[in-house]
Amino acid sequence: MSIFAPFFEDKSIEDIYTMLEKIKQILEEVQSLTASTPEEAEALRIKYLSKKGEISALMDEFRTVPAEMKKEFGMRINELKNLATERINELKAAAAAQETVADDIDLTRTPYPIPLGTRHPLTIVKNEIVDIFSRLGFTLAEGPEVEDDWHVYSSMNFADDHPARDMQDTFFVEAHPDIILRSHTSSVQARVMEKQQPPIRVICPGRVYRNEAVSARAHCFFHQVEGLYIDKNVSFKDLKQVLLLFAQEMFGPDTQIRLRPSFFPFTEPSAEMDVSCTICGGKGCSMCKGSGWLEILGCGMVDPAVLEANGIDSSVYTGYAFGMGIERIANLKYQVKDLRMFSENDVRFLEEFTAAN
Repeated sequence: MSIFAPFFEDKSIEDIYTMLEKIKQILEEVQSLTASTPEEAEALRIKYLSKKGEISALMDEFRTVPAEMKKEFGMRINELKNLATERINELKAAAAAQETVADDIDLTRTPYPIPLGTRHPLTIVKNEIVDIFSRLGFTLAEGPEVEDDWHVYSSMNFADDHPARDMQDTFFVEAHPDIILRSHTSSVQARVMEKQQPPIRVICPGRVYRNEAVSARAHCFFHQVEGLYIDKNVSFKDLKQVLLLFAQEMFGPDTQIRLRPSFFPFTEPSAEMDVSCTICGGKGCSMCKGSGWLEILGCGMVDPAVLEANGIDSSVYTGYAFGMGIERIANLKYQVKDLRMFSENDVRFLEEFTAAN
């Protein structure tokens, strides 16, 4: 017999047990409540704590409980109500905080911190050179690094006994004496000329290879940018003006240039171009060895023999060509004294060029 039996005058034992089970059930539900948004938390408050909620319904039933049991049932219902209020308030606060955090998230950021890399200094300089000549009307042209003798030498008017063909300067592919690693990007110019009739105005960047001892001032591979312009009535004056504009864009508007006579098999006349020293402003320093000038490129008018060898009528067209080492320009621009730094992948060195990106 139940211990409540003597007090159940107005309510049956079965109804009392039903109420106890309902309180227990709602208590378990409240303890396991979850909500991911403030709206879900508010829906739970309405379900359990509003005037028409489940706990309020228990209070209505509480009126029929015998007087002797009201204290016991009242304590249990109040405990349930307090627990439900506390739990729902916690869910509301957590959901609101989650929304605030979500609003602050930058969805464009990477999911975890990754240090961003930078462009290589040679790439930065190459892109700047190409950009300058692109604004002067030159288009980009590229070609293979593994080339044949014709495109590297013969089409460029190199004699059969020219020293550049010697093993000391050129890397040959074993068992294929006519296949070599290009020693200059003039081979790209040859490929453009044999496929396209003038007007031609191209800029040709790329890596080249020469059989030289590696030191602070030389390497067995390096990078060049060469330019070619062929059309009717092209003169040396046009070449000089283009190179002056390039030098002032690359090194500053006060930069001066000078052209000194030289010799290249593929140009005639030929010249080497110096710029006024960017370090001392032409006054003389250790960088320019006290001369006030720094050599940066070779140039000249395209030799008629080169035009004819590549299928262009030299009696109708003339042109000029120029070529420069990207490492040389980078050395002057960033004052890097050891050429090997560009190829040793020292992260400390590369990180110095973050701002130059």
